[in-house]
Amino acid sequence: MSKNVEYVNPVGAPPAQGLYSHMTRVKAGELIFVAGQLSVNNAGDIVGAHDFDLQFKQIFDNLKAVIGAAGCGFDDIVKFNTFLVHAQDIEHFMRLRAEAFPRFFASNVYPPNTLIVVDRLVKEQFLLEVEAVVRARN
Repeated sequence: MSKNVEYVNPVGAPPAQGLYSHMTRVKAGELIFVAGQLSVNNAGDIVGAHDFDLQFKQIFDNLKAVIGAAGCGFDDIVKFNTFLVHAQDIEHFMRLRAEAFPRFFASNVYPPNTLIVVDRLVKEQFLLEVEAVVRARN
């Protein structure tokens, strides 16, 4: 975890219902708002049309590239918003996140995440989208 970003589960709050914290405490600094990332490669092609696993991997690869371009890493993430097209993919998302997050984050504490099920995303082939708020490194 970055020394400027602290994930907090306050005493008295109910337990988180997944791999996330209830809040993030951010020391003063610039915030970066990352647009929702989709499963698109550098050539602009859709990766894993209708394949949840491939889309999850590509999306987090894209997030890493975008925040890396700002000189940041996953430990600088303040919050995620995750959009799923199908409610039946919630458990699948939770499993993939449980496998991936220990590799992405230095600690076993993770940023807050709001999970929302929507009717569809910008193209029918997309099954999920993830956006982030990041604290810039000074």
